[in-house]
Amino acid sequence: MVKKMRVISGACKGRTLKGVPGNQTRPTTDKVKETMFNVIGPYFSGGLGLDLFAGSGGLGIEALSRGLDKVIFVDRDMKAIQTIKANLQTCELVEQSEVFRNDAERALKAIIKRDMQFDYIFLDPPYFKQKLAILLQMIEEHHLLKAEGIIICEHTPDVELPDAVGKLVQGKKGEFGNIGLTIFNWNEEEQK
Repeated sequence: MVKKMRVISGACKGRTLKGVPGNQTRPTTDKVKETMFNVIGPYFSGGLGLDLFAGSGGLGIEALSRGLDKVIFVDRDMKAIQTIKANLQTCELVEQSEVFRNDAERALKAIIKRDMQFDYIFLDPPYFKQKLAILLQMIEEHHLLKAEGIIICEHTPDVELPDAVGKLVQGKKGEFGNIGLTIFNWNEEEQK
């Protein structure tokens, strides 16, 4: 069964989003999404976002609805890519987005070549293949996060992420049932 989701707030508030068919993706619940955006926003005056394990595109679409200028969506699953495109059409956000079918590490390498930096990066990898530490390392090493930027990691509650990865420093974190959230910020002071 395909789960229905909605945009919680902003310009597209109340629009229904399709879920990705099958059980390969796990959409972020409305409660977790609301908490996440209350911590990092809740609204934005522009900026660039990256939704790296986009699934249905729910997080990136929520960020666009709340004021980001543009979001790049990446997922390696073809059904997910089709779902993201359909949801962007529904929300009339096609012009503010780029959608790529790729795995996370290859996508980051392509972004590095484009010399891009993001205000917000959403990392919500499949729980059975945790790669967050590797991805945080790549993001830090290649300065993919702007100085005031934020990385939002979604994971199982038992995952312990490092306090710092180079200049990326762990900020707020919390557990919501079977979901853990950890926020990373850029810190110019090198960690000892």
